[in-house]
Amino acid sequence: MLATLEHRTDLDAKELAYRSELTEKILRLKKEHNATILVHNYQRDEIQDIADVSGDSLALAREATQVKADVIVFCGVHFMAETAAILNPSKKVLLPVKESGCPMADMVTVEKLQRVKLDYPEAAVVSYVNSSAAVKAESDICCTSSNAIDVVKALKEEQVIFVPDQNLGRYVAQNTDKKIILWKGFCATHHRLHASEVLRCKENYPGAEVLVHPECREEVIAIADAVCSTKAMFNHVENSAAKSFIICTEEGIIYNLKKAYPDRQYHVPSEHLICANMKLTTLGWVLRSLQNMQYEVTVEEPIRDQARIALERMLAI
Repeated sequence: MLATLEHRTDLDAKELAYRSELTEKILRLKKEHNATILVHNYQRDEIQDIADVSGDSLALAREATQVKADVIVFCGVHFMAETAAILNPSKKVLLPVKESGCPMADMVTVEKLQRVKLDYPEAAVVSYVNSSAAVKAESDICCTSSNAIDVVKALKEEQVIFVPDQNLGRYVAQNTDKKIILWKGFCATHHRLHASEVLRCKENYPGAEVLVHPECREEVIAIADAVCSTKAMFNHVENSAAKSFIICTEEGIIYNLKKAYPDRQYHVPSEHLICANMKLTTLGWVLRSLQNMQYEVTVEEPIRDQARIALERMLAI
Protein backbone atom coordinates (compact mmCIF):
# COMPACT_ATOMS: atom_id res chain seq x y z
CA MET A 1 0.00 0.00 0.00
CA LEU A 2 1.33 3.41 -0.91
CA ALA A 3 2.24 5.65 1.99
CA THR A 4 2.53 9.41 2.17
CA LEU A 5 5.69 11.13 3.37
CA GLU A 6 3.92 13.16 6.05
CA HIS A 7 5.07 10.76 8.79
CA ARG A 8 8.75 11.37 8.01
CA THR A 9 9.66 13.81 10.74
CA ASP A 10 13.38 13.04 10.36
CA LEU A 11 13.65 14.78 6.97
CA ASP A 12 14.27 18.47 6.45
CA ALA A 13 11.73 20.48 4.45
CA LYS A 14 13.85 20.58 1.29
CA GLU A 15 14.42 16.83 1.19
CA LEU A 16 10.77 16.15 1.98
CA ALA A 17 9.65 18.44 -0.85
CA TYR A 18 12.09 16.79 -3.27
CA ARG A 19 10.92 13.29 -2.42
CA SER A 20 7.28 14.37 -2.65
CA GLU A 21 7.87 15.84 -6.11
CA LEU A 22 9.55 12.67 -7.37
CA THR A 23 6.86 10.51 -5.82
CA GLU A 24 4.08 12.47 -7.55
CA LYS A 25 5.80 12.04 -10.90
CA ILE A 26 6.30 8.33 -10.30
CA LEU A 27 2.66 7.81 -9.38
CA ARG A 28 1.49 9.71 -12.46
CA LEU A 29 3.70 7.66 -14.78
CA LYS A 30 2.75 4.46 -12.99
CA LYS A 31 -0.87 5.14 -13.81
CA GLU A 32 -0.10 6.13 -17.42
CA HIS A 33 1.85 2.92 -18.06
CA ASN A 34 -0.49 0.69 -16.03
CA ALA A 35 2.44 -0.37 -13.85
CA THR A 36 2.77 -1.91 -10.42
CA ILE A 37 5.77 -1.44 -8.11
CA LEU A 38 7.12 -4.45 -6.20
CA VAL A 39 9.62 -3.62 -3.45
CA HIS A 40 11.85 -5.90 -1.41
CA ASN A 41 12.07 -5.39 2.35
CA TYR A 42 15.72 -4.32 2.13
CA GLN A 43 15.15 -1.31 -0.12
CA ARG A 44 15.58 2.32 0.95
CA ASP A 45 12.87 3.87 3.13
CA GLU A 46 11.62 6.17 0.40
CA ILE A 47 11.32 3.24 -2.01
CA GLN A 48 9.28 1.32 0.55
CA ASP A 49 6.92 4.31 0.58
CA ILE A 50 6.04 3.94 -3.12
CA ALA A 51 5.46 0.18 -3.02
CA ASP A 52 2.23 -1.34 -4.23
CA VAL A 53 3.48 -4.55 -2.63
CA SER A 54 6.50 -5.00 -0.37
CA GLY A 55 7.81 -8.23 1.06
CA ASP A 56 10.42 -10.98 0.99
CA SER A 57 11.46 -13.02 -2.03
CA LEU A 58 8.71 -15.62 -1.61
CA ALA A 59 5.93 -13.07 -1.20
CA LEU A 60 7.13 -11.09 -4.21
CA ALA A 61 7.50 -14.23 -6.33
CA ARG A 62 3.90 -15.15 -5.55
CA GLU A 63 2.78 -11.59 -6.26
CA ALA A 64 4.55 -11.66 -9.63
CA THR A 65 2.26 -14.49 -10.76
CA GLN A 66 -0.84 -12.44 -9.93
CA VAL A 67 0.02 -9.00 -11.29
CA LYS A 68 -2.70 -7.66 -13.60
CA ALA A 69 -0.83 -4.51 -14.62
CA ASP A 70 1.07 -4.38 -17.92
CA VAL A 71 4.37 -3.37 -16.32
CA ILE A 72 6.18 -4.58 -13.22
CA VAL A 73 8.76 -2.20 -11.76
CA PHE A 74 10.87 -4.40 -9.51
CA CYS A 75 12.77 -2.55 -6.80
CA GLY A 76 15.21 -5.22 -5.74
CA VAL A 77 18.13 -6.96 -7.39
CA HIS A 78 18.50 -8.67 -10.75
CA PHE A 79 17.56 -12.25 -9.84
CA MET A 80 14.27 -10.98 -8.38
CA ALA A 81 13.33 -9.20 -11.60
CA GLU A 82 14.33 -12.33 -13.52
CA THR A 83 12.03 -14.39 -11.33
CA ALA A 84 9.14 -12.04 -12.07
CA ALA A 85 9.88 -12.26 -15.81
CA ILE A 86 9.95 -16.07 -15.63
CA LEU A 87 6.69 -16.34 -13.71
CA ASN A 88 4.78 -13.72 -15.69
CA PRO A 89 6.34 -13.58 -19.18
CA SER A 90 3.46 -11.57 -20.67
CA LYS A 91 4.44 -8.55 -18.54
CA LYS A 92 7.20 -6.03 -19.11
CA VAL A 93 9.54 -6.27 -16.11
CA LEU A 94 11.74 -3.27 -15.35
CA LEU A 95 14.74 -3.14 -13.02
CA PRO A 96 15.41 0.55 -12.29
CA VAL A 97 19.17 0.07 -11.79
CA LYS A 98 20.71 -2.49 -14.13
CA GLU A 99 23.84 -2.79 -11.95
CA SER A 100 21.86 -3.99 -8.91
CA GLY A 101 23.04 -7.57 -8.83
CA CYS A 102 23.54 -10.12 -6.06
CA PRO A 103 27.12 -11.22 -5.28
CA MET A 104 25.86 -14.46 -3.75
CA ALA A 105 23.93 -15.32 -6.92
CA ASP A 106 27.19 -14.86 -8.84
CA MET A 107 28.90 -17.48 -6.66
CA VAL A 108 27.25 -20.32 -8.57
CA THR A 109 27.52 -20.82 -12.32
CA VAL A 110 25.87 -23.33 -14.61
CA GLU A 111 29.23 -24.88 -15.53
CA LYS A 112 30.26 -25.48 -11.92
CA LEU A 113 26.84 -26.80 -11.00
CA GLN A 114 26.85 -29.24 -13.90
CA ARG A 115 30.21 -30.62 -12.74
CA VAL A 116 28.94 -31.14 -9.19
CA LYS A 117 25.79 -32.84 -10.52
CA LEU A 118 28.04 -35.40 -12.22
CA ASP A 119 29.68 -36.14 -8.86
CA TYR A 120 26.28 -36.67 -7.18
CA PRO A 121 24.01 -38.21 -9.84
CA GLU A 122 21.43 -39.35 -7.26
CA ALA A 123 21.04 -35.92 -5.67
CA ALA A 124 18.28 -33.39 -6.23
CA VAL A 125 19.35 -29.81 -6.91
CA VAL A 126 17.69 -27.14 -4.78
CA SER A 127 18.55 -23.62 -5.81
CA TYR A 128 17.91 -20.76 -3.45
CA VAL A 129 15.89 -18.12 -5.27
CA ASN A 130 19.01 -15.92 -4.94
CA SER A 131 20.42 -17.40 -8.13
CA SER A 132 20.36 -16.71 -11.86
CA ALA A 133 17.66 -17.97 -14.20
CA ALA A 134 20.23 -20.24 -15.85
CA VAL A 135 21.06 -21.89 -12.51
CA LYS A 136 17.36 -22.28 -11.69
CA ALA A 137 16.96 -24.03 -15.06
CA GLU A 138 19.58 -26.58 -13.94
CA SER A 139 17.70 -27.22 -10.69
CA ASP A 140 14.93 -29.58 -9.67
CA ILE A 141 13.24 -27.02 -7.45
CA CYS A 142 13.82 -23.56 -5.99
CA CYS A 143 13.35 -22.35 -2.43
CA THR A 144 13.44 -19.16 -0.40
CA SER A 145 14.51 -18.65 3.19
CA SER A 146 10.81 -18.89 4.12
CA ASN A 147 10.26 -22.38 2.76
CA ALA A 148 13.69 -24.00 2.33
CA ILE A 149 13.12 -26.61 5.05
CA ASP A 150 9.68 -27.56 3.69
CA VAL A 151 11.03 -27.77 0.14
CA VAL A 152 13.86 -30.11 1.10
CA LYS A 153 11.64 -32.27 3.29
CA ALA A 154 9.22 -32.70 0.37
CA LEU A 155 11.87 -34.22 -1.90
CA LYS A 156 12.02 -37.98 -2.39
CA GLU A 157 15.80 -37.87 -2.87
CA GLU A 158 17.98 -38.42 0.18
CA GLN A 159 20.84 -36.28 -1.15
CA VAL A 160 20.45 -32.60 -1.99
CA ILE A 161 22.87 -30.25 -3.72
CA PHE A 162 21.96 -26.91 -2.14
CA VAL A 163 23.11 -23.76 -3.95
CA PRO A 164 24.44 -21.18 -3.41
CA ASP A 165 24.12 -20.21 0.28
CA GLN A 166 26.09 -22.47 2.64
CA ASN A 167 24.63 -20.87 5.77
CA LEU A 168 21.02 -21.45 4.72
CA GLY A 169 21.99 -24.93 3.48
CA ARG A 170 23.59 -25.79 6.82
CA TYR A 171 20.48 -24.58 8.66
CA VAL A 172 18.31 -26.78 6.42
CA ALA A 173 20.60 -29.76 7.08
CA GLN A 174 20.17 -29.30 10.82
CA ASN A 175 16.40 -29.34 10.47
CA THR A 176 15.91 -32.23 8.03
CA ASP A 177 17.17 -35.80 7.71
CA LYS A 178 18.60 -35.21 4.22
CA LYS A 179 22.27 -35.28 3.30
CA ILE A 180 22.98 -31.71 2.13
CA ILE A 181 25.89 -31.07 -0.21
CA LEU A 182 26.80 -27.48 0.62
CA TRP A 183 27.95 -24.89 -1.90
CA LYS A 184 30.65 -22.44 -0.83
CA GLY A 185 28.51 -19.37 -1.33
CA PHE A 186 27.22 -16.80 1.13
CA CYS A 187 25.51 -13.44 1.48
CA ALA A 188 28.27 -11.02 2.40
CA THR A 189 25.85 -8.79 4.32
CA HIS A 190 24.69 -11.58 6.64
CA HIS A 191 27.97 -13.51 6.71
CA ARG A 192 29.92 -10.56 8.12
CA LEU A 193 27.79 -10.53 11.28
CA HIS A 194 29.45 -12.32 14.23
CA ALA A 195 27.96 -13.73 17.42
CA SER A 196 30.10 -11.41 19.54
CA GLU A 197 28.33 -8.40 18.02
CA VAL A 198 24.92 -9.85 18.77
CA LEU A 199 25.88 -10.74 22.34
CA ARG A 200 27.22 -7.22 22.88
CA CYS A 201 23.90 -5.84 21.64
CA LYS A 202 22.05 -8.15 24.05
CA GLU A 203 24.07 -6.70 26.90
CA ASN A 204 22.97 -3.21 25.88
CA TYR A 205 19.32 -4.23 25.50
CA PRO A 206 18.57 -6.93 28.09
CA GLY A 207 15.29 -8.69 27.43
CA ALA A 208 15.37 -8.05 23.68
CA GLU A 209 14.57 -11.06 21.51
CA VAL A 210 17.14 -11.98 18.87
CA LEU A 211 15.63 -12.56 15.42
CA VAL A 212 18.14 -14.04 12.97
CA HIS A 213 17.94 -14.56 9.22
CA PRO A 214 19.09 -18.07 8.19
CA GLU A 215 21.69 -16.57 5.84
CA CYS A 216 23.68 -15.67 8.96
CA ARG A 217 26.64 -17.67 10.26
CA GLU A 218 25.99 -20.82 12.29
CA GLU A 219 27.36 -19.12 15.42
CA VAL A 220 24.75 -16.35 15.09
CA ILE A 221 21.90 -18.76 14.41
CA ALA A 222 22.90 -20.67 17.56
CA ILE A 223 22.09 -17.70 19.82
CA ALA A 224 18.82 -16.75 18.13
CA ASP A 225 15.48 -16.69 19.88
CA ALA A 226 13.93 -17.24 16.46
CA VAL A 227 15.35 -17.96 13.00
CA CYS A 228 13.19 -16.12 10.49
CA SER A 229 12.86 -15.00 6.91
CA THR A 230 12.06 -11.30 6.72
CA LYS A 231 8.33 -11.99 6.43
CA ALA A 232 8.53 -14.34 9.41
CA MET A 233 10.18 -11.54 11.40
CA PHE A 234 7.04 -9.44 10.93
CA ASN A 235 4.90 -12.38 12.06
CA HIS A 236 7.11 -13.00 15.08
CA VAL A 237 7.03 -9.38 16.22
CA GLU A 238 3.25 -9.31 15.84
CA ASN A 239 2.75 -12.38 18.01
CA SER A 240 5.54 -11.91 20.55
CA ALA A 241 5.02 -10.62 24.07
CA ALA A 242 8.44 -8.97 23.89
CA LYS A 243 8.70 -5.23 23.30
CA SER A 244 12.30 -5.11 22.10
CA PHE A 245 14.00 -6.98 19.25
CA ILE A 246 17.53 -7.35 17.91
CA ILE A 247 17.11 -7.68 14.14
CA CYS A 248 19.88 -9.73 12.52
CA THR A 249 19.30 -9.03 8.85
CA GLU A 250 19.70 -6.17 6.40
CA GLU A 251 18.76 -2.94 8.16
CA GLY A 252 16.19 -1.88 5.53
CA ILE A 253 13.56 -4.06 7.19
CA ILE A 254 13.51 -1.83 10.26
CA TYR A 255 11.58 0.92 8.46
CA ASN A 256 8.51 -1.19 7.75
CA LEU A 257 8.73 -2.92 11.12
CA LYS A 258 8.49 0.50 12.79
CA LYS A 259 5.52 1.41 10.61
CA ALA A 260 3.73 -1.87 11.25
CA TYR A 261 4.48 -2.12 14.99
CA PRO A 262 5.46 1.34 16.23
CA ASP A 263 5.08 0.38 19.90
CA ARG A 264 8.11 -1.95 19.74
CA GLN A 265 11.82 -1.18 19.81
CA TYR A 266 14.27 -2.46 17.17
CA HIS A 267 18.03 -2.72 17.40
CA VAL A 268 20.61 -3.57 14.74
CA PRO A 269 23.68 -5.35 16.16
CA SER A 270 26.11 -4.10 13.51
CA GLU A 271 26.52 -1.02 11.37
CA HIS A 272 27.58 -3.31 8.52
CA LEU A 273 24.17 -4.93 7.95
CA ILE A 274 23.65 -2.96 4.74
CA CYS A 275 23.39 -4.44 1.25
CA ALA A 276 24.94 -1.89 -1.11
CA ASN A 277 23.20 -3.44 -4.11
CA MET A 278 19.76 -3.09 -2.52
CA LYS A 279 20.49 0.55 -1.76
CA LEU A 280 21.30 1.43 -5.39
CA THR A 281 17.63 2.01 -6.19
CA THR A 282 16.53 5.59 -5.60
CA LEU A 283 13.39 7.55 -6.41
CA GLY A 284 15.27 9.18 -9.27
CA TRP A 285 16.11 5.82 -10.83
CA VAL A 286 12.52 4.59 -10.46
CA LEU A 287 11.30 7.76 -12.15
CA ARG A 288 13.77 7.36 -15.01
CA SER A 289 12.80 3.72 -15.36
CA LEU A 290 9.15 4.68 -15.88
CA GLN A 291 10.01 7.61 -18.14
CA ASN A 292 12.15 5.52 -20.49
CA MET A 293 10.76 2.03 -19.83
CA GLN A 294 14.23 0.91 -18.72
CA TYR A 295 15.85 -1.50 -17.91
CA GLU A 296 13.77 -4.39 -19.16
CA VAL A 297 14.66 -7.84 -17.83
CA THR A 298 13.87 -10.82 -20.05
CA VAL A 299 14.68 -14.52 -19.92
CA GLU A 300 15.05 -16.39 -23.19
CA GLU A 301 13.85 -19.89 -24.02
CA PRO A 302 14.54 -22.67 -23.16
CA ILE A 303 15.97 -21.33 -19.89
CA ARG A 304 12.70 -19.59 -19.01
CA ASP A 305 10.56 -22.74 -19.25
CA GLN A 306 13.06 -24.87 -17.36
CA ALA A 307 13.47 -22.26 -14.62
CA ARG A 308 9.71 -21.78 -14.42
CA ILE A 309 9.26 -25.47 -13.62
CA ALA A 310 11.64 -25.19 -10.65
CA LEU A 311 9.90 -22.04 -9.40
CA GLU A 312 6.39 -23.42 -9.81
CA ARG A 313 7.36 -26.54 -7.89
CA MET A 314 8.51 -24.27 -5.09
CA LEU A 315 5.29 -22.24 -5.12
CA ALA A 316 3.22 -25.42 -5.00
CA ILE A 317 4.71 -26.44 -1.63
